[in-house]
Amino acid sequence: MILYYSGTGNSRYVARRMADALHEPLCNMNDRIKAGDTAPVETGARLIIVTPTYAWRIPRIVRDWLLRTALTGAKQAWFVMTCGSEIGSAGKYNRELCRQKGIACMGTAQIIMPENYIAMFNAPQAEEARQIVAGAEPDIDRAIAAVQAGTEFPPTRDNLYDRFMSGPVNPIFYSCFVKAKAFTVSDACVGCGQCAARCPMNNITLQSGRPVWGGSCTHCMACICYCPAAAIEYGKKSLGKPRYHFEGIG
Repeated sequence: MILYYSGTGNSRYVARRMADALHEPLCNMNDRIKAGDTAPVETGARLIIVTPTYAWRIPRIVRDWLLRTALTGAKQAWFVMTCGSEIGSAGKYNRELCRQKGIACMGTAQIIMPENYIAMFNAPQAEEARQIVAGAEPDIDRAIAAVQAGTEFPPTRDNLYDRFMSGPVNPIFYSCFVKAKAFTVSDACVGCGQCAARCPMNNITLQSGRPVWGGSCTHCMACICYCPAAAIEYGKKSLGKPRYHFEGIG
């Protein structure tokens, strides 16, 4: 089985590519996390977990859901992490997660995809995004081949910088930067509710037809990047930046 979580579509695309090639069923963790559903999942022996990279590890909400949910039948787990540039030493923490679950960790693969974290970085324009996705295809194919062969992924880079970012920086990043209070909405809002529907944390409610953010946010960027009216900003940091979601690049 392939378990996947995706904010703006990168990891969903990779998960679907792998599912088609490996003839594995897909399970959308977004839906289960949003519903608070931690019922056991019958995964079969071969488990592939596809997620984005948040602060140089898998997202906390994914880690927490995996720890709370029985993955029935899972014997081996491969982690596939999409990112804008790097995953740090995320593999170390994935191995520890597998140890806690009693599953053999078969390694972590890094897949560079278009950046979506416009609360801090710039997202690419559509043509550049398409080129980045094209460049990721060989890496996706290599990940598929390793799973098909039942072999571990090759080790990813693990230097002092990587260990620093995935280690002490990760909790500091969450506590200092991963907040919803900077989100605002303009009069361009059409009240469609897509932001609330896509929020995996159920952190957005519509009040008088406009989104209001609560105190729980994972910075998935789904609300701001999928807004059809481009009515959402993240303070001044998102002003003038392209909004990226995978479906938008054609």
